[in-house]
Amino acid sequence: MPKVLVADSIHQAGVDLLRAQPDLTVEVALRLPPAELLDRIADCEALIVRSDTKVTAEVLDAGKHLQVVGRAGVGVDNIDLEAATRRGVAVVNAPTGNTMAAAEHTIALLLALARHVPQADASLKRGEWRRSDFMGVEVRGKALGIIGLGRVGSQVARRALGLDMRVLAFDPFVAAERAARQGIELTTLDDLLQQSDFLTVHTPLIQGTRSLLGPREMGRLKPGIRLLNVARGGLIDEAALLTAVEEGRVAGAALDVFSREPPEQNSLLAHPRIITTPHLGASTTEAQAEVAKEVVEQVLAVLHGHPAEYTVNAPFISPEVHSLVAPFLNVAADVGMIAIQMVEGQLSRITLRYQGELVGQNASVLKAATLVGLLQPVTSERVNLVNAELLAEQHGIRIEEEWEQTPPEQFANLITVEIAAAGGTTRISGAHVRGQTHIVQIQDYWLDALVETPFLLVIDHRDQPGLIGAVSGITGRHDINIASMAVGRREVRGHAIMAIGLDDPMPDEVQEEVLAIPHISSLRVVRLT
Repeated sequence: MPKVLVADSIHQAGVDLLRAQPDLTVEVALRLPPAELLDRIADCEALIVRSDTKVTAEVLDAGKHLQVVGRAGVGVDNIDLEAATRRGVAVVNAPTGNTMAAAEHTIALLLALARHVPQADASLKRGEWRRSDFMGVEVRGKALGIIGLGRVGSQVARRALGLDMRVLAFDPFVAAERAARQGIELTTLDDLLQQSDFLTVHTPLIQGTRSLLGPREMGRLKPGIRLLNVARGGLIDEAALLTAVEEGRVAGAALDVFSREPPEQNSLLAHPRIITTPHLGASTTEAQAEVAKEVVEQVLAVLHGHPAEYTVNAPFISPEVHSLVAPFLNVAADVGMIAIQMVEGQLSRITLRYQGELVGQNASVLKAATLVGLLQPVTSERVNLVNAELLAEQHGIRIEEEWEQTPPEQFANLITVEIAAAGGTTRISGAHVRGQTHIVQIQDYWLDALVETPFLLVIDHRDQPGLIGAVSGITGRHDINIASMAVGRREVRGHAIMAIGLDDPMPDEVQEEVLAIPHISSLRVVRLT
């Protein structure tokens, strides 16, 4: 019978679910020394861990029969994913088990913030009776702004609507129809900041969301607003928040997470109008039980030969389609990643177009690869070919597919992503040339930009002498290395698109300097790694 080794402590509900399977042998052995783990894993088909056990390449190599590693939680930093993929071992996690706990903790902090519950409790326990010092506000009829309508954000919205709150949300990657069905008003970030009485953030902590609420955003908040963060430390600039509270622009804040944990010598902890808890969002008995059961269900799916919903490493591509389709997986992901970062405003439609020999092949894997590119810049979850469609569904993202037998004359195959949004339509086409992705069309302009650098600077401009030199002069002064440059135009001195491969990031102030060059109308720095 297949053997499952539970190497870290998980809730008993998960262990009971495993032991209820008549076709499994279950061994629970906690805190194993590395040498003993290597010995015990040799005859196991499955391994379940939390964060204590390190699943190294050596462990994976020792697990000759290993089919799946389950992580009872979200993060998989303690698992060597590359080695697992190389060995054909599926790695699964449990990303939804703590959703309700985090949503409920957000609502608990919201109500505590509105009625000064912790401060009043502390005062009474000091022997004081100061009712007038703790005058609160009702949440009924107030506007709750939610940044991020993922799993937790959506559940917070549902509960806030039950409290008769008006719910506003900013999430450019959620379809407007989906939000409307939930009774949520989608709006821009600026409108959200200016209209909300309470504001809560529920986004992943990635490059684009760090200090999402910084000094600029604090200056645009509705006076008297109350802020909450039960998502990730670092989403709110802590210094900017403290200043806003002390100046009275923010009436109060409730924080469960911090940029550094534990938050040593943090002035926010001592402020009388800021409520804090020690990262308790997932700390409920029910959440721990759900996480344990969820990871066990994923492990059982793999052992029984079924696809697991939350596989975090790449799947196998059959030999039948590998020779033609596999080279285009990176093209599809690259095109999607560039397109999503160039979009302005709320998404309305995404179209994926295949042209050439790809027509009639296994396009589902190409669609999944495109979704990997579209989703990776907007989520902290590991997106791969297996879970991309599931994550897209959770974000309300749908792709329409089109097929054209004959591509443009110079390419045997072409993949195009076209995204319609409030700010206009973005169109990016890519081809596979000599083993690498080449971006060959941006909007209606043909060019040849090799995807090989960490950043791509896309400049919308009028074709004029000296413009390329002006751009390179600025990058040179700021020690930003240019690796490649391509220009697409339809007529001499007409409108054109320039794509510049950069080895180094381009700070905002340098972007402003480039944007000030005459004849440049807009620019966008796209992160490719």
